[in-house]
Amino acid sequence: MPIPDDITSADLDPAIRSQLSSLAKESAETVARHLVAAGQLVDTDPAAAYAHAAAARAYGGRIGVVREAVGLAAYFAGNWMTSLAELRSYRRMTGSVEHFATEADCERAMGRPEKAIKMLRAPEVAQLDVDGKAELLIVVAGARRDLGDAEAAVAMLVNEAKSARPGRPSTVRLWYAYADMLLAAGRADEARKWFALASHADEDGETDAAARVLSLDGVEIEEAEFEDDEAEDDEAEDDEAEDDETEDSDDSDGDDSDEDEDPSDDEDERDDEDEGDDGEAVVKVSTKDSEVPEENR
Repeated sequence: MPIPDDITSADLDPAIRSQLSSLAKESAETVARHLVAAGQLVDTDPAAAYAHAAAARAYGGRIGVVREAVGLAAYFAGNWMTSLAELRSYRRMTGSVEHFATEADCERAMGRPEKAIKMLRAPEVAQLDVDGKAELLIVVAGARRDLGDAEAAVAMLVNEAKSARPGRPSTVRLWYAYADMLLAAGRADEARKWFALASHADEDGETDAAARVLSLDGVEIEEAEFEDDEAEDDEAEDDEAEDDETEDSDDSDGDDSDEDEDPSDDEDERDDEDEGDDGEAVVKVSTKDSEVPEENR
C-alpha cells in the first residue's frame, strides 16, 4: 500500500511511536507512516485506512498498538470479524479493556446479539470505567432490541441515562440511545424529551438528535431545498463581491481609465475565497424539553 510522500513518522503521536522501538529502524518508520495514513483516512475512506493498518501489521504484528489500529480501522470499514479478532488480540497483548464495548458491537453486527448480551457478565466488565460501562450497556440494549424486546432495552438504560452527567464522553450517546429505545418501545413523547436533551448537549454534532426531534415534531427539511438556499446565498455573495470590485476598480483607475482590465483573474481568486456559509438551521429546536433534569445537574 503506497504511502503519500508528505507523511512522515514524526506525524505519529510520540507515545505511540515509542511503542515501535522494538522494530528495526526502517520497519518502525514504515509502520509509523502507515499508522498515520490510517488515522488520516479512517473518517473519509475507511477501506483505505484499513489497508494501511493491515500493511502496518505486516511489519509490526506483535505490537499491541498496531493490532489496535487494525481492529479499529476494520470496525469503521464494516469488517466485523477482523475487527473482533484484532481487538481481542489487542486486549490479550496489553490487558486493556478499553475496546470491550466495540468487541460486543462486532458480535451484534454479525447477527449474534446473544453473544453481545453475554459479554455484560464477563469479568472484563469490572475493569471498565464509567464511560466504558455506559458504552457496553448501549450495545447490549441494542442487542435486546434486535431480539424484539424494546422494553427490556429501555429498562437496561433508564438508570444510567437518568444518572449520567453532562460533559462525560459517553453521555450524549447514552441519552441518544435511551431515546432511540423509548421510540422503539412506542413511547414517542418520552423519546422526544431525551432526543432534545441529547441535542442540547451535543455540541460537536456527534449525533442526529436535533433531526430526530424535528422528525417527531413533524418537521421535514428537504436537503435539496437547503442546498438551493445555500447556492443562492453563494451567488448573492459573489454578486456583492463583484460590485465591490468594480467600485474599487473605478476608484483606482485615475488617468489609466482608458485601459481595459480583465476581471477574470480576480474572479478566480474570489472563487477560491468565497466558499459560502455552512448554512444555519432555519427551524430552531425548543430547549424547553431539553433542560437537564435536576438529577443530571
